Amino acid sequence: MNFFDRLHDRIVTVDSVVSVGLDPDPKRIPDHLHEYDLPRWAFNRRIIDATHEHAAVYKPNAAFYEDPDGWAALEETVAYAHGKDVPVVLDAKRADIGNTTRQYAQLLERVDAITVNPYMGRDSLQPFLSNEEAGVFVLCRTSNPGGADLQDLELETGEPLYERVAALADLWNDNDNVGLVVGATKPEELEELREQVPELPFLVPGVGVQGGDAEAAVEYGLAGGVGLVNSSRGIIFAGEDAGQDFARGAERAAKRLKRRLNQYRE
Repeated sequence: MNFFDRLHDRIVTVDSVVSVGLDPDPKRIPDHLHEYDLPRWAFNRRIIDATHEHAAVYKPNAAFYEDPDGWAALEETVAYAHGKDVPVVLDAKRADIGNTTRQYAQLLERVDAITVNPYMGRDSLQPFLSNEEAGVFVLCRTSNPGGADLQDLELETGEPLYERVAALADLWNDNDNVGLVVGATKPEELEELREQVPELPFLVPGVGVQGGDAEAAVEYGLAGGVGLVNSSRGIIFAGEDAGQDFARGAERAAKRLKRRLNQYRE
């Protein structure tokens, strides 16, 4: 089974399209967890214990793990999530050329899917795309204001750059393992992209703290019932003021988002 088949089964099992972003900012981890050798892993373990019944996937962002202790924490986190039967999407936004991108693609030996940056074209993504069992989410339309600096640029064909990225990703989907990252803050663009690429699942960030459109994220983010709506800080730090009981707040936030999104699922 490829990643999106496995994701479909996971979505059905937990009745959820929630992606829980595991971005353990050390400055926001509860003080008592800093007594552990790997505070980020200690934090993530408690978040996973509290939220796994509501999570379609976990999405750790590599930026929060890029140091020796961080990579150790990430490895423990991935193994623990898999032990709970939850797939892991590594938000790494990787891509490069030649040997470098082949090295990056080895990350797929540890996780189930990865985000990639299409700026350097297909050859920079080929080692990811050729892995038939792993998912590849191509950055297409991001939710940050600065995304417009490049993504909105109009090409000679009259289409904006992000629409060309979507079209290329559709062409690159030879192994049925490609999805798109499309932010939830501009629902009209979500709708347009869904019309353009009806079969590509979307990973939709921006619904939590950024206040994106949850209804549009579900209506246009899912393809054949498969897709993901991510919340990171809005879940994992929901119980930030609760001290040692912080994970309960994360559980409530994940359950609340699951119910909110399920209102719009068919």
